[in-house]
Amino acid sequence: MAEIHHGSCLCGSVRYRAVGPISDVVACHCTQCRKQSGHYYASTNVADDDLTVEGADNVRWYHASEDAKRGFCRLCGSALFWKHKKDAFTAVLAGSLDGKTGLKTGKHIHCATKGDYYEIPEDAPQAP
Repeated sequence: MAEIHHGSCLCGSVRYRAVGPISDVVACHCTQCRKQSGHYYASTNVADDDLTVEGADNVRWYHASEDAKRGFCRLCGSALFWKHKKDAFTAVLAGSLDGKTGLKTGKHIHCATKGDYYEIPEDAPQAP
């Protein structure tokens, strides 16, 4: 039986379903992720073919660079997705998943640009 994970934005206007395995959490400490989320981004990767979005008309995409875009709910502002144009997966914010996930932090990235107000836990590998 396939794994099934559900998630949504804060107001529930955008709901999604991931069928199949999802990755361990990647914690991104880059400046863009910190600016968008108010802290660092914690996301899990879902294969595009395994992701179904209900209320997709309420998702707005911000093209943060030539290569990547960030999806959020146009009504409540919840950050939900990050997508690189060359990837066959979508990063889904781990905090938007419903219920217990069983996930763990697999790695921290862009650690060299982290905020100066916190320390990165040594629970997973760190990349500058």
